[in-house]
Amino acid sequence: MQNKGLIKFFAIILAAVSIYQLSFTFASNKVQDDAKAFANGDSTKELAYLDSIGKEDVFLGYTYNQVRDKQINKGLDLEGGINVILQISVKDILKGLANNTDNAVFNKALEVATKEQQGNQDYLDAFFVAFEKESKGSIQLSSPKIFANRNFSEVKTSMTDEEVKAQVKKKVSDAIDSAFGVLTKRIDKFGVVQPNLQKLGQSGRILVELPGAKDIDRVKKLLQSTAQLEFWEVYKLDDLAPFLGQASQILQETEKAEEAKAETKDTVNSSLESLLVDKAEDSAAAKKGNNPLFEIFQPGFQGGPIIGMAATKDTAKINSYFKRSDIRANLTGDLRFVRFAWGKESKANPGVVELYALKGNKENLAPLSGSVITGAKDDFDQLGKPIVSMQMDAKGSRIWEDLTRKAYEERGNIAIVLDNVVYSAPTVTTGAISGGNSQISGSFDVTETKDLANVLRAGKLPASADIVQSEVVGPSLGQEAIDNGITSSLVGLLLISFWMIFYYGKAGWYANLALAVNLLLLFGVLASLGAVLTLPGIAGIVLTMGTAVDANIIIYERAKEELRIGKTLGESIKDAFSWKGAMSSIIDANVTTFLTGLVLLIFGTGPVKGFATTLLIGILTSLFTAIFITRILLDWAANRSGNLTFNTSITKNWFTKFDFNFLAKKKLAYVISGILIAGSFVSFAVNGLDQGIDFVGGRTFQVKFENKVSVEEVKSVLSDAFGSAVDAKVFGSENQLRITTKYKVDAHGVEVDKEVNHILYDNLKKFYTTDISYDKFVNSYEGKELGVLQASKVGPTIAKDIKTNSYWAVLGSLVIVFLYLMISFRRWQFSLGAVAAVTHDVIIVLGIYSAGYAIAPFQMEMNQHFIAAILTVIGYSLNDTVIVFDRVREYLGGNVKGDFNSIVNHSINTTLSRTINTSLTVIIVLLIMFIFGGESIRGFVFAMLVGIIVGTYSSLFIATPILVDTVSAKDKKAVEAAHNTAE
Repeated sequence: MQNKGLIKFFAIILAAVSIYQLSFTFASNKVQDDAKAFANGDSTKELAYLDSIGKEDVFLGYTYNQVRDKQINKGLDLEGGINVILQISVKDILKGLANNTDNAVFNKALEVATKEQQGNQDYLDAFFVAFEKESKGSIQLSSPKIFANRNFSEVKTSMTDEEVKAQVKKKVSDAIDSAFGVLTKRIDKFGVVQPNLQKLGQSGRILVELPGAKDIDRVKKLLQSTAQLEFWEVYKLDDLAPFLGQASQILQETEKAEEAKAETKDTVNSSLESLLVDKAEDSAAAKKGNNPLFEIFQPGFQGGPIIGMAATKDTAKINSYFKRSDIRANLTGDLRFVRFAWGKESKANPGVVELYALKGNKENLAPLSGSVITGAKDDFDQLGKPIVSMQMDAKGSRIWEDLTRKAYEERGNIAIVLDNVVYSAPTVTTGAISGGNSQISGSFDVTETKDLANVLRAGKLPASADIVQSEVVGPSLGQEAIDNGITSSLVGLLLISFWMIFYYGKAGWYANLALAVNLLLLFGVLASLGAVLTLPGIAGIVLTMGTAVDANIIIYERAKEELRIGKTLGESIKDAFSWKGAMSSIIDANVTTFLTGLVLLIFGTGPVKGFATTLLIGILTSLFTAIFITRILLDWAANRSGNLTFNTSITKNWFTKFDFNFLAKKKLAYVISGILIAGSFVSFAVNGLDQGIDFVGGRTFQVKFENKVSVEEVKSVLSDAFGSAVDAKVFGSENQLRITTKYKVDAHGVEVDKEVNHILYDNLKKFYTTDISYDKFVNSYEGKELGVLQASKVGPTIAKDIKTNSYWAVLGSLVIVFLYLMISFRRWQFSLGAVAAVTHDVIIVLGIYSAGYAIAPFQMEMNQHFIAAILTVIGYSLNDTVIVFDRVREYLGGNVKGDFNSIVNHSINTTLSRTINTSLTVIIVLLIMFIFGGESIRGFVFAMLVGIIVGTYSSLFIATPILVDTVSAKDKKAVEAAHNTAE
């Protein structure tokens, strides 16, 4: 090898840089351990401690904040916390740009775009398509009724639709950037150690990761609040009393009519048992519905601003009543523009909210908005109650003074409304308030006023933000994942090291040393890139250990072949590292794996992207250590003693005289594979696939009980409570269930999530022998052992995108690999054989999952992790196939005599030791991960394990026979003639 000195120098520099980068991780972990010890379980104290030393030097002259930024960050599944994908509503942005127009074509196009948005198509593109279809040329985007308005000065009526589209796209992009900035400011003040925010392309989606966050409801409220602050004058109950009476009368008449219809239907379908109902119950039922409104709505006090009160669960029904056209027709004069808004739920009276009537106007604009707020801080009033104090700019101060003067003179109230929730509606008793000072009071605690002041300082979001995907992981579950990952890594490393020494003897020690350098470089690169380490990422690292020795195996087997034909040790090593030796096989095998990993990186999200990142880095570091580090070590050993061997006394003759006629068994292989593929398709038709929430949408909860519970009973109870089928499966230990429901999966907001959590808690608490509170059941904390350990939600829209991305990832990887192999091997038959074998492997793995998911003792879902496993299978199946094909190509172009089939057969037999060793090392690692890696990745690992086994079979019995069968008889004769006439 030329330039050995330069390679050594480069390797030393890389190792030193890796150690330097990793040192920041160790230093940061030490500080964080000190903080935990100081806080003794109090997360507030822990954060305060870390904040206090944030700017102090803690390591090599770097402050803690700088050290923290350089460490390898742990992902959500290792640290615990919350991960959400927020969807900024492009629909809301478009409405704002169109000045909330009532144009029928525009609003119809919005509805159609919402319904027909396809896969990864941006909502904006879907809207443009829908608008063109709905307008049919009758109105242009530049119409004053659409975008050419005072809110959108960049659009002129003379513009073409294409010019308007460009302006709209820019505005939407700016709005999403603004939302990202607002969220960043909010999160920076929230108090988590390593927040991570990323814009996901131009989709309007923003990924937010908050490792260590424990108060889940608080986080969701903070993220989804648009911070749309408004100040409104309010009506008193006296103003709305006649309307409430008329609404009640209309509802009594209409609801009675609906009830009569329902009773008629019930009578027709009644059974004998229904005729025996107690008369007293029958009489009570008859009275029900006499006053539909006031049964669930209690009017407020005369002369006050509170119109009435109701249970939170009944507010949706009351809203629907007040929106009915026949009821709103009774609102006359200025009351036509009234806006109803509910108040903030009080902790003193939970489950009950107050209704206010805001003095709306034709433009539906508040007299004063939050845009005038220049400062906000959490404070306390004279009685020591938490409030938020605000300061307004000059323009806002003038409007506020006029507004408070009017309210004082009319003895009225001013409602302070945030995101359409009335926080307070105080009476102005001291006259006009000058200077622009105001405050928000209510039933707050200190945390709420801190968060409220935070969102007001950060500014409002340009549109609503809905959580379309979320995952919550408890810290105890994260620690369990770390323990499982470390265990599987250490056991896998020890077994691989032992096998290399057992099979290759002294040369095995050098391979293990190269493996150690490989891991050092891998972690060093991860630290340098600021990568986030996840549980699938650890799986990628463990898998890298199995494949890191793959290149060494190929090199060692080639060196053994060269030694057998009489070459010296030095010549054998040199030829093994040549392109005609092992290098072509190593490069082709790793490039195909790298390409599939690249596809996974592009199409994957979250933990899957972490797996792809470690896999890709691992491939590069493995190539470097195998080609350069191993070479340096082997040359040093050869020059030092000259008696280096690549085997032991036990393994010396293994696979050396193997002569199996693989092609003679191709018909049997075709039959076996045909049966397996046919069985897979039958299973697809009969059983289908267990599609996880990643693909179909839904909510999943990992719930731990004190003792074993009846799965069927839990399913029955929750199905009744949610009003739809709920799935429950044992997950890991017998006292742990994985519960999935689609209840309100397309509804967004903190209140919906709370409702789902309450239904879950109310119906599962009876399965606990001790009394468990709602907070302990739902929220995360250190050492949590019972209740919800992990929760996730995927909305139907993002589920559709994930599924589409998954299909394209698998198909794209097959196409890319086909083209690469066709270019590399210069025969399309090689590409066809490899891709056919891989397709065969994917179908069989899918078939096994289809047939086994109902009876397997572990999760066998189709989700993002499964797709990552399939793409990994594609990569490693190709790896095995390419090793065989490379030898076929070598022998077909060399001087090996015999007919075409015998040459191919000989190629397979001479590479059998490589195939078995490479597959065996990967299978060992996967078995270790399957046993020790933890329940959450067991299904993911099982797919790879089955895939590698099936892939090894297909590379020997499917890929090569297809290659042989597709080569024309003319080409075979030409090869045979060339070989048999060669000297």
